[in-house]
Amino acid sequence: MLNKPTTEFTVTSGRPDKQRTDCVIVGVYESGKLSIAACALNRDGDGALSEAVKRGSFDAKLGSTLLLPYVPKLPCSRVLLVGLGKEKDFHGAEYTKACQAAGTALAGLKATEVVAYLPELYVRERSLDWKVEQAVVAFAEALYRFEPFKRRSEPAPGVVKIALGVPGRRELKDGETGLVRGRATADGLVLTRDLANLPGNVCTPSYLADVAQQLAEGTASRVEVLDETQIAELKMGSFLAVAQGSVEPPRLIVLEHRGAANSDEAPVVLVGKGITFDAGGISLKPAADMDAMKYDMAGAAALLGVFRAVQALMLPLNLVVVIPTCENLPSGQALRPGDIVTTMSGQTIEVLNTDAEGRLLLCDALTYALRFKPAVLIDVATLTGACVVALGHVASGLFCNKQSLARELIAAGDDSGDRVWPMPLFDDYQKQLDSPFADLANIGGKAAGSITAACFLSRFVGETDWAHLDIAGTASRKEGATGRPVRMLLQYLQHRVERRNGGTPSPAPAQDSAALLWENADR
Repeated sequence: MLNKPTTEFTVTSGRPDKQRTDCVIVGVYESGKLSIAACALNRDGDGALSEAVKRGSFDAKLGSTLLLPYVPKLPCSRVLLVGLGKEKDFHGAEYTKACQAAGTALAGLKATEVVAYLPELYVRERSLDWKVEQAVVAFAEALYRFEPFKRRSEPAPGVVKIALGVPGRRELKDGETGLVRGRATADGLVLTRDLANLPGNVCTPSYLADVAQQLAEGTASRVEVLDETQIAELKMGSFLAVAQGSVEPPRLIVLEHRGAANSDEAPVVLVGKGITFDAGGISLKPAADMDAMKYDMAGAAALLGVFRAVQALMLPLNLVVVIPTCENLPSGQALRPGDIVTTMSGQTIEVLNTDAEGRLLLCDALTYALRFKPAVLIDVATLTGACVVALGHVASGLFCNKQSLARELIAAGDDSGDRVWPMPLFDDYQKQLDSPFADLANIGGKAAGSITAACFLSRFVGETDWAHLDIAGTASRKEGATGRPVRMLLQYLQHRVERRNGGTPSPAPAQDSAALLWENADR
């Protein structure tokens, strides 16, 4: 399943009114003001764009689109207008939404070659490379399809080539920089979404292990896959207790990217929950919507996607990915409510609910991750329904034991559009995990369920700078896997590299060079 997006992305400095292509994409503000590229098309197209806006055919609200199937005197077959909303409110998030809207429109359009002039738009405090990167990711996400199990008489139509317009030749280098980052992110997202969308009878723990080995094959990356015997030798009693209900053997996957100049530099360690199917164990889930429990390995899938992108970008940092993976099924040998298990750390857990299994995997994986002496430790998991109740499907829940790390992750979420929201991690909540029979219980009652889950995990990280991302509400939707939080984690890692090199994350130019675009008709 290690496929790459089929759409080819390039950058161009060519004039919009000279493009012989299936479709040219330009922006229009809600006031009726045309973007610079739209003005060029309008000038050579006998005012067709401004006429469409004046007649009320297009309100240009943010995310709206209008396809002009024919514009006289223009060499392109069609023009797609994208609504930008109010110009004064057009910031990074609005730009991303405009790109997503354009991609969605393209997904239903029979066009193989497209030129999009959205990166020429002025976006406050955003550089050209950022705009190109976001456009690539937005288009790739909108055009994504998961259809390996469908039979077709004819292949589905799709955009084969998308060129992204930049102001001029001087900006091509910055455009290429954004293009490289965008392609890497898109590749990571495709892998993540493909893995999460696979059914549980295909994407087993062994399958995830095979994917990890394919990622490392022929590269400088290192991979180690521990089997059930090796996991037992590590005394991961909590992890194995979850796995014992299934005939599918568990796996502990470890991937290492040593990209820092100093190979001994403390790594960023990412831990991802890899429950390839979660029936709840003896605490069986309701039948309704249980099919969606194939997404319970979305944390693991996201980290494999991040790792793939880090490899492609050759990021100069050390990164370790740890994935504990198994199934959580009921059987005669399954973990029972009331059982007490012993973790790798030596702490004992009274299991009050076998459907709170993710923390039972993660606690042992977090203990294992400490052997790498991480500079930062981050776990990613579809952990609690309570987080969905709290935050819905917009923001991932962020729990952190260090404010500076929380700020960095929030900034990465804002920059990438893959947002997180900070949740409390007060010691007051810890007492809900008290058990009369063990060191702690695996649930803390109905109140503050996502918080007590994070408190549980916090007992296994020591003094390490640590963050927990609960992606239960953001990893998937009815249409399938979203690929979150790949974009946010990649942005965080890139920011980390920039800070270490003495730079400022997400630098923005004082003036957007798009203001100079095609001002001279002779250009």
